[in-house]
Amino acid sequence: MSKVIKLRKGLNIPIVGEAQKELKEIPHPNTVAISPPDFKGITPKLSVKQGDRVLIGTPLFYDKNNPKLVVVSPVSGTIESINRGEQRKLLEIIIKSDGKNELLEQEPINRSSLTKEIIIERMLQSGLWPMIIQRPFGIIANPNDTPRDIFVSCFDTSPLAPDLNFIISQDKLGFFSGIEILRQLTSGNVHLGIDTNNRGIFDEAPNVAKHYFEGPHPAGNVGIQIHHVSPIGKGDLVWTVHPEDVLTIGRYFLHGRLNFSKIVAITGSEAKNRFYAKTIAGVSFETLLDKNFDPNRNIRFISGNPLTGTRALRTGYLGFYHHQVTLIPEGDYYEFMGWAAPRFNKFSTSRTYFSWLFPNKKYVFDTNLHGDERAFVMTGEYERFLPMDILPVFLLKAIITKDIEQMENLGIYEVIEEDFALCEFACTSKIKVQKLIKEGIDLMIKELT
Repeated sequence: MSKVIKLRKGLNIPIVGEAQKELKEIPHPNTVAISPPDFKGITPKLSVKQGDRVLIGTPLFYDKNNPKLVVVSPVSGTIESINRGEQRKLLEIIIKSDGKNELLEQEPINRSSLTKEIIIERMLQSGLWPMIIQRPFGIIANPNDTPRDIFVSCFDTSPLAPDLNFIISQDKLGFFSGIEILRQLTSGNVHLGIDTNNRGIFDEAPNVAKHYFEGPHPAGNVGIQIHHVSPIGKGDLVWTVHPEDVLTIGRYFLHGRLNFSKIVAITGSEAKNRFYAKTIAGVSFETLLDKNFDPNRNIRFISGNPLTGTRALRTGYLGFYHHQVTLIPEGDYYEFMGWAAPRFNKFSTSRTYFSWLFPNKKYVFDTNLHGDERAFVMTGEYERFLPMDILPVFLLKAIITKDIEQMENLGIYEVIEEDFALCEFACTSKIKVQKLIKEGIDLMIKELT
């Protein structure tokens, strides 16, 4: 058995609202939405217009720089609206579903004759290619590249994250099929990062390199796992795929039919019932959360987890790369005495509050920042929460000063926003750390193109 990689830095945030392991099939949504900003690295060009009839697999938009790279409709129906923002930026394509699930006709798949070139071509045609993400920079992979390795993190340690063993166990053959497909796309190995305390079906996966991890969040982040297994250097290319996307890819090549169904965890203290919902990519919150919250309460709706998710309206939609929805209270209130008041029902990463006396207690978290942004000083706190051999504060200051050489030397190729999310949560200076990392990545991409 492979040795266990034990990570000591990090923090499991004790938040109320975990989903129970109960799978419900909710009604088919009336509308779904695809949001082009979700697809990092793509410059979108529309392939449809309002009123067009679409089928499952109909291209909605393509990448201006690579027209073969398309994003497709997950349902059949009609384009209800196309929403744009400032400077006509494409924000959202809303599809009114007809409930028929009609598929765009495609050639049958002959599994015995699959080659790397055929797999890539079929994934591009079917709109599955955006599920493959490139490191460095966390952007959609270039189909013309060959990655050094492919990494799949088989567990998620984010707050209230879904149990991936529970999700993948619903169709483990589809997942194993997806692994076999990915193996043909790399000159190296497919690496699985497995929770040593919850190995489940992932331990059964054949023909992969397995690595066992133990420790608090962010141990489940694929970037952390890559760093401890085979770090990314300048010039390296590594691809990552979420386990549920591996399943979607495998299901397509196993059955020859596009199926964008997914299992989503309904989480958070403001959700009346917390469970796993079988639904479709881009589902509307109105369908997903039907009467599952108090409409009189001021609630933050999050597509994704509380650390890295996207704020949404209650009439919003699930993000393409998100696998949970989180409902927590808004923090729009003023605290008398602030941090100076003695507290037993507030959590602190330090010993500011008395929460450290109750290590197993869980808390209701809201969105209150408990202070404004202040001087960015050296405290050493980031190093407590980032289990990587880099200097996080120096990297962030190199980004602020736009020092490309220093950014390269300090590890910009190894990180994306989610790896620094815990640092942002714990930051006493209230620095928008994830935003800074994004700015650094955008600067590097611009520099290298």
